[in-house]
Amino acid sequence: MVLQSSLKHCLHLSCILRTPKVGFRSTATGGFIIQSTSNDVYQNLAVEDWIHDNMNLENQQVLFLWRNSPTVVIGRHQNPWQECNVRLLRQKNIKLARRRSGGGTVYHDLGNINLTFFTTRKKYERMENLKLVVRALKALRPQLDVHVTDRYDILLDRHYKISGTAAKLGRTAAYHHCTLLCNADKLVLSSALKSPYKGIKSNATPSVPASVKNLFDKDPSLTCEMLLDAIAEEYSTQHQIDHHITLINPADETVLPGINNKTKELQTWEWVYGKTPKFSVSTCFNMVYKDSVLDVKVNMEVKNGRIEICNIDLPRQWLPPELCSELVKSLTGSKFCPNETTTLAATLLRVCPQDAELQSRWNLLCENMVTLM
Repeated sequence: MVLQSSLKHCLHLSCILRTPKVGFRSTATGGFIIQSTSNDVYQNLAVEDWIHDNMNLENQQVLFLWRNSPTVVIGRHQNPWQECNVRLLRQKNIKLARRRSGGGTVYHDLGNINLTFFTTRKKYERMENLKLVVRALKALRPQLDVHVTDRYDILLDRHYKISGTAAKLGRTAAYHHCTLLCNADKLVLSSALKSPYKGIKSNATPSVPASVKNLFDKDPSLTCEMLLDAIAEEYSTQHQIDHHITLINPADETVLPGINNKTKELQTWEWVYGKTPKFSVSTCFNMVYKDSVLDVKVNMEVKNGRIEICNIDLPRQWLPPELCSELVKSLTGSKFCPNETTTLAATLLRVCPQDAELQSRWNLLCENMVTLM
């Protein structure tokens, strides 16, 4: 694999990707391959958006190669609380990102490869892209039993999923991206993608569970670098272009004007959580207090990531109704977010009667409310 990151190639790429859209001009024909120097998911997703929104793909196709540090990526129309263990992600500093394409939830780390194929909408063909990946794998290791399914997954040994796929079809441009499991941490993958939240009802797009396996498990000599090289070679052969990969810095405004604003948008709470389709939570939890166990029922409706309706049902003698009403009132309109709920609870505690027993019960209720988020 030849990695070209010289000034000459940066200028070449800049010419290819130059904005504005009006009067776009390209010096390349056929296609070219770029690879991100960043492992930040928000930067890499922003590159996808930038190319889709700004590049003229009439005369060339683009293959974008990228890898991320530990991240869970959900589809455009998915509910993170249904798809993953949001609480665990916070504890382990695993990022959560929402992409602009549809499809299901995937786990990324440095043992996973991401491939994005850019074309015009007319030339979009995800099956051909996946067949290209399979050919690359076969060329690298002929003994591998890999094939593409009708669901646009790539299976290993006819059973284990090693690649998931999603796409975005614009008015004139399109991209198809897929993953490829080389040596991802399967323990983290399985725990991160297992939702512990109960009682959620939503019309959000659900993921389809599947058994997964790393290519490394089949052949320990394989590395991500080898796979990237093989795929790049197959892509260059198919499109009859030079086999070189141009490295690109996703934060470089001189090559990708406006890219940092796209990155910032993808990091916002309003995008990651606020774009969640409307959902309801109807659940109950047990609170153990001294020698008693109390059942608490909670019903909420959440729209745009904010609590629209909230009802908390618990015995009147356990907590004064006016205090419970204050909590409900404060939660209504707030983000469905543990940090915001904790802050609200702390604020209300300051106006709570200075009664140690009462405050202890209040804290216990609020702590349990936070676990729902």
